[in-house]
Amino acid sequence: MFRLALTRPACAAALVALAVAPALASDPPAPSDVVFDSGSVASSLTGQPGDVDEGKRIMSTNSLGNCVACHEISAMPEVDFQGNVGPSLDGVADRYDEAHLRGLVINAKQTFEGTVMPAFYKNEGFIRPGEGYTGKAPDGPLSPILAAQQIEDVLAYLLTLK
Repeated sequence: MFRLALTRPACAAALVALAVAPALASDPPAPSDVVFDSGSVASSLTGQPGDVDEGKRIMSTNSLGNCVACHEISAMPEVDFQGNVGPSLDGVADRYDEAHLRGLVINAKQTFEGTVMPAFYKNEGFIRPGEGYTGKAPDGPLSPILAAQQIEDVLAYLLTLK
């Protein structure tokens, strides 16, 4: 019979690894399963840290988040034609904590009901006027504008704006 002797620290480390592994291996929550608390989302969507450089790229790329279409960001002087529809994002990390910023990127309407900011992690509950005008409205759930990890990447960049 084989017997393995583990020290207390080794046992503790093994138990932590077993407890954390399912959380890291799990899929991100569906957009409809995200839990808001007064507009904030405390938990990471992926359990992985965001990439600041990727967040900056997403925020300034037309086919992705394109946050600069509506917001001015002084830290991105290389991006032309920044918008003034939304508030400047300069100092946004001083105005909001991480959980509130995550909630704003996921779905700002949870905090500001009348905002024109799109919900970047939403896939249901849309008004689809295309059916009445073109007959080409999509059926079923739509894909979110940004994936869960992209939300965390944008958040990582926003947290640098102090």
